[in-house]
Amino acid sequence: MTLVSDFDFELPPERIAQTPAARRDESRLLVLDRLGGSLEHAFFRNLLARLNQGDLLVLNDTKVLPARLYGKREGGGRTELLLLEEVEKDVWTALARPAKRLRKGSLILFGEGALKGEVLEDRPDGEKKVFFSGEKSVFELIHSLGEMPLPPYISERSSEEGRYQTVYASPEGSVAAPTAGLHFTEGLLEELKQKGIEVRFLTLHVGIGTFRPVSVERVEDHAMHSERFWLSPETASCIEETRKRGNKVVAVGTTVARTLEHCAETGRVLPQSGQTNIFIKPGFAFKAVDALLTNFHLPKSTLLMLVSAFVEMKKPGEGREIVLAAYEEAVEKNYRFFSFGDAMLII
Repeated sequence: MTLVSDFDFELPPERIAQTPAARRDESRLLVLDRLGGSLEHAFFRNLLARLNQGDLLVLNDTKVLPARLYGKREGGGRTELLLLEEVEKDVWTALARPAKRLRKGSLILFGEGALKGEVLEDRPDGEKKVFFSGEKSVFELIHSLGEMPLPPYISERSSEEGRYQTVYASPEGSVAAPTAGLHFTEGLLEELKQKGIEVRFLTLHVGIGTFRPVSVERVEDHAMHSERFWLSPETASCIEETRKRGNKVVAVGTTVARTLEHCAETGRVLPQSGQTNIFIKPGFAFKAVDALLTNFHLPKSTLLMLVSAFVEMKKPGEGREIVLAAYEEAVEKNYRFFSFGDAMLII
């Protein structure tokens, strides 16, 4: 039995990055050698020196939707919706605040009524099913009225909200950014390609699990939310070719790691699409990922468990301790944590 509290650590509030670095690739980079446990301090732009010709970077090209909507209940007070997923045309699942005031049949007005929402279903898990209609297309109105859903630990909205999107973001559908990719510039990606490092993409739309803390005591009792993903034949083929050559497959972010491991259940990475709720925790046997590029994660989070599991592949029974020791040094060395923070390369 593993306790969620085993993945707790002390983090001073001032270590939580409220704004991004001046330039994306000026973030710091903590390099952890899984086998030896050694740490090296660098900058993200030095990533080029840590990769070899023939290595493969796999990135998540999902785009964050301006999914936070503020409105008023018809005949009532202010309300807020966080859109999660369009389940059919103009019908979305959403989180609401205050949730108890919105029952089946409730009407919500956004933008002086330019966009209207009707609650179709009040689900037991706290989610609402909402039908939208408006003066223009619903998608167009969401874009004009919605705000970027920055994480709750970012206390101030700023002009830097455009930085909560990767430079290669394309298919829209996430409620949170794949933050490991925020450090890349178009110039750095081009330099990597010129060195002979392959760059490929998959899509996983980051969902509600990002916002919900682990509420159980035992790790084994936690249930992951499903997220929609697409892995193309081209990317899957490139992964298999990279592994045959003996080069590294580098997952840029935990979303990529989860998608690749879901698709490698048989031992080979197969192209597919669908939903995944894979929960990677210590004891998991990685089949597709050779190196992991990731940000620093919240205490007691499933993402921290995934990182610990990845280190444990090389150091059985020691992954959690090695990761927490690395985090402790990161705190001491004034690294910046979470979405707008610094990065970690685990090799």
